[in-house]
Amino acid sequence: MTFSRGTVEEIAAVLAASGLILRGGFGFGDEEAAPAGPSGAPPKSVLLVGQAGAAPWPHFQRWLRQQARDIANPLDTWSREVIGAVAQGCGARAISPSDRPYLPFQQWAMRAERLKPSPLGILMHPQYGLWHAYRGALLFEDEISLSEAHEAIHLCDTCVAKPCLKSCPVDAYSEQGFAYESCLGHVRGPRGGSCRSGGCLDRNACPFGVAYRYPAEVQAFHMASFARAAT
Repeated sequence: MTFSRGTVEEIAAVLAASGLILRGGFGFGDEEAAPAGPSGAPPKSVLLVGQAGAAPWPHFQRWLRQQARDIANPLDTWSREVIGAVAQGCGARAISPSDRPYLPFQQWAMRAERLKPSPLGILMHPQYGLWHAYRGALLFEDEISLSEAHEAIHLCDTCVAKPCLKSCPVDAYSEQGFAYESCLGHVRGPRGGSCRSGGCLDRNACPFGVAYRYPAEVQAFHMASFARAAT
């Protein structure tokens, strides 16, 4: 589908057909370092692309069933294809969080949506809780008129109990950070079955955004990907 250059509403409509949404954006300053735009010139604007809840899952699964071979990182590959096709239609450059060298997607997300990290490191969204993700971004060499994001309520500041720091059997998350090796060893080990089948217990303990919580099959997919990628 071809749509007029820089039309945010039309970009959002195309993304919605794959269960993806725009996650805000901003303009780069003249002296600000940024990856090159579609022609190689410095970009002036960026739109972040992501999801709320598991809306992309059926679209991704349908695509996956059509693939003739196993793909090492299927969700990343699917996201690149979808966002890349949108980029071609609007004269943008598509980039991914897995691009090397890594781009500051979390900092961009905090800037675009005015979010803050939860104790688990995932950005806390006032509506989606921890059940959202960023799948890519669109870089434009034109200025795009965007509404400035308002300061979001940081729900973690209202949460006294902090169950997200008390549910993991190996205390993978704490105020000192993420105990990567402990988490990985548990997920791969004989006692990690509930994490492998239903996802991170700390993340699931968060009381916010439960209506957007990923189904167990989606969480199992992500946990399996985590275990494989860390090999």
